[in-house]
Order: sequence, then C-alpha cells, then structure tokens
Amino acid sequence: MTTREPFRLPLWRGVFYLLLAIGIPVMTIRYTQGLGAVTNLSDAFPWGLWIGFDLLCGVGLAAGGFTLTAAVYIFNLKRFHPIVRPTVLTAFLGYLLVIGALLVDLGRPWNIWHPIVMWNPSSVMFEVGWCVMLYTTVLALELSGLVFERVGWQRAQRIQRAATIPLVLAGVLLSTLHQSSLGALYLIVPDKLHPLWYTPALPWIFWTSAIAAGLAMVIVESRLSSRAFGRQIEMHLLREIGGALMVALGVFAVFRVYDLVHRGVLAEAFRPTYEAGMFALELALGVILPFVLLLSPRVRDDIRKLYPTALLAVMGFVVNRLNVSVTGLETASGTRYVPAWSEIAVSLALVALGFAAFAVMVRYFRVYPEAGPEAAPATAPGSATARPLPAGAGRTA
Repeated sequence: MTTREPFRLPLWRGVFYLLLAIGIPVMTIRYTQGLGAVTNLSDAFPWGLWIGFDLLCGVGLAAGGFTLTAAVYIFNLKRFHPIVRPTVLTAFLGYLLVIGALLVDLGRPWNIWHPIVMWNPSSVMFEVGWCVMLYTTVLALELSGLVFERVGWQRAQRIQRAATIPLVLAGVLLSTLHQSSLGALYLIVPDKLHPLWYTPALPWIFWTSAIAAGLAMVIVESRLSSRAFGRQIEMHLLREIGGALMVALGVFAVFRVYDLVHRGVLAEAFRPTYEAGMFALELALGVILPFVLLLSPRVRDDIRKLYPTALLAVMGFVVNRLNVSVTGLETASGTRYVPAWSEIAVSLALVALGFAAFAVMVRYFRVYPEAGPEAAPATAPGSATARPLPAGAGRTA
C-alpha cells in the first residue's frame, strides 16, 4: 500500500495565490459597482494610491530600461550587455502593470482609446499617454528577439537586431519625455501642492530621481532573480551600477536642495509639520542614507550590503512620488487620504502578477545570457552558481 505524499505549497507561490484571490474579486467589484465601492477616493481627493504608487512609481522604477540600453548601445558600454534583457523585461512588465492600474483607476476605462483619435496636444496628460503607449511598443519590439529565438525565426532576428539602435534611441527620447512630463502634470496646481514639492523644476526632479530609481531597481532585480532562479550574480557589473547610483543620488540631492534654497522655502523643511516629517523621511531614507553607504567600497563590493542599500533608494523614491501625489495635496484638499485595504489589495495583486510574468518569461525564454568565464562570484558566501543556458542566449534583445 503506497502512502500519499502530503501536499506542500511553496511559500511565495502561496502568497501569490492569496494576493490574486483577494485582488481579483476587488477588481470585479470596482468594475461592477464603481470606484466608491472599493476606494477612499472622493471629489476632494480623486487621485490616490493607484496613481501615486501604481502609475508614478511604476513608470519611474522602470527607468532602468532606457538607462541601461542607452549605456550599452549609445555609450558603447558593452560589458553591461548581460543584464540588458532582464532589465528591459522588467521595464516592459512594469509598463504593462501601469496600464493595468490605469484601467482600474479610470472612471470610464472603456474610453482609454480616445487619445489615439481625439488629439489634444496642449494637454500634458495627452503627451504622457502617447509616450507611454509608444514606449511600451518600443519595449515590446526590443524584447521581440526573445520570441524570435524561441520559434527559430532567424530572418526576423536579423531584422530585430538591425533595428536595435533606432529602437533604443526612440526609447530614450520617449522615456525622457514622459518621465519629466509626469512631474509637469503637477505644475497646474501651484496653489494646492505644498511648497516642499511644488517647483517649476518638477519635471527635471522627476527625471533625475527616475534615473536613480532605475539604477537601484537593476540591483534589486539582479539580486532577487539570482536567488529565485539559481543564477550567479553579476557582481562585477552591479559594483559599477552601485557607483553610478551614488553619483545619481548625489546629483539629485544637490539639485533638490538648491531648488529649495533658490525658491526660499528651505525653512519649510524644518517646521514641526506633517509635510516636513514626510519630506525628511523621503530625503533621509531614499537619498542621504544610501548615498553615504555607497561611498564605502565595502558596500559596493558586497551584494549583502549593496542590495539593501539599493532597496533604501527604491523605498525613498516611492515615498517621494507618494509625497507629491498624496502628502503635498492633502492640506489644500481639506482631507486626509488613507487608502482602503481594497486599494492596497489591487496594487499588491498587480505587483504579484508582474513577478509571476517575469518568472514565466525566464522559464520559457532566454532572458539571461550564458554565464561566461568573466563572471565574478558574489561576495556573499553560499551564493548560487550560474545555471548554464543554451548557446546563443546572449544575443541582442
């Protein structure tokens, strides 16, 4: 008589199913009963978590795609080529999730196609919409090489490789435009957005912070994928990205403080107010602390220290975007917005879908190149060894 093996559900798979089990019914209620049934949004505060986190943060954290492709194909830093594909894949999935979140947040999501035929060139939102659509298409074309390799379409692969440089140039242009334009959206509320965040330089602040966040996400994604898929981590590359992240954070900090001084509102940061506290959290958590840590070569050389440092930069970036979209507008609106549990559930479900989609792509496509002899081992003891892949895995995305 055979004994049946007990059923065991891996932890993270169980978390994934749980998040979907909660998030999908909430989305169903949202579409059948409206936004009021599942959110704490109101006429006084119409944009909340789904815009501040899912959209603003999602777009910014995907900035590693255009940053790294520009480094490899425009500035000829070919040594970063092994991590281009996973970075571009992360950006593509990030933009798909942003579109998904927008469909949940829009009052009439079935009208999302209107900007395609109903042009309003004077609207910043119109420009953002078109740039996001076009850049998502560019990312899909950059990743099409994965599909062509899988099905063996060699001619299509050659065409895709020939189009790589024009696609990268288009991607850099489009991403630069809409990263900055997301900040320009808030220039129309000078009397509502708190002076710690309202500035004519908001488009530049959004763009520079997105570059830093994108670099930090490259480190975070590399660490998580190396653990999840049993890969050897590219420490020789992440060390340089950590240095670039340090420079990006330093430039952003100088720019941010100079803007406050130039506008004469630096004193607002030292007042005993809720906004000043959130500003201090944003600056200390996401800029000053990771910058100071990255000054040490020991941090940049050890993934056990570099990963949490990059995670701090990502968290600080998220706080910054939520400060602009939520904290800075609460006083003028006369209300305090706290997301409903159902809003959080939808956001977490979308993030879970992104992780699952990344895992599926890695399983069925050649996302990671073949490990070469130049790959340096991670400083952390016991790090996983690289999983060999078939020849040709390192071709251009």
